[in-house]
Amino acid sequence: MPRTNYVLIDFENVQPKNIELLKNHLFKILVFVGENQVRVPFELANAIQEFGNDAKYIKISGNGSNALDFHIACYIGQLSAEDKDGYYHIISKDTGFDPLVKHLRGKKIKVNRVNDLAEIPILRISNATDNDEKVNAIVKNLAGRGQSRPRKVKTLSNTINSLFTKNLTENELNSIIKSLKVKNYITVNQENISYNLPKNL
Repeated sequence: MPRTNYVLIDFENVQPKNIELLKNHLFKILVFVGENQVRVPFELANAIQEFGNDAKYIKISGNGSNALDFHIACYIGQLSAEDKDGYYHIISKDTGFDPLVKHLRGKKIKVNRVNDLAEIPILRISNATDNDEKVNAIVKNLAGRGQSRPRKVKTLSNTINSLFTKNLTENELNSIIKSLKVKNYITVNQENISYNLPKNL
C-alpha cells in the first residue's frame, strides 16, 4: 500500500498557484484559512475542487499571531496518530515551524516544511528528467532515510521505482543503479548494498 502524503497549506503565508502538481499522486490536501481571510482565488478553489474528498478547507478559530500555526500543529498530531506511515508536508515560508518539524522527526514522524509545493520531495523526484537529476533526487531521498535504507539490490530497485509516478523500465532502473555505483554512492557486494552518501544535501 503506497504511503499517503498529507499537504497542510498555511494559506495566510502561501497562496499556491501550482496545485495541479499534486495530481497523479496519493495526496490529501488541507488548506488552513485565517479567520479574517474572506476570499479564496477562483483558480485555487477550482483546482482544489478537482481533488474531491481528498481536499478540504479548514477555517481557523481566532486570529492571534500564531493561531494558524497551532492549528496545523494540532492536525499533524491528530493525523499522525491515525496514520503513522503518512508523510506530512507543511507548505509555509514561516520558519517558526522548523523546531516543530525537528521535534516530530525525533518522534519518527515523517514531516517537512517547504516554501512551495514544487519542493515536496516526491514531486521533485517524479519531475526529474535526465539521469543525473534522478540520481541526485534519489541520493537526497536515501540520505534522509537514515538506517531504514534498502540493504539489497532488489529492495533498492523497488524503492527507486516507487519514488516515480510512472514505473521505470528495467533498463532505466539498471542505469540509475549503475550511476549510483559509478558515483560511489553505493557499493554492491553480491546482492548486499552499503552506502557512502553525502551528509549535507
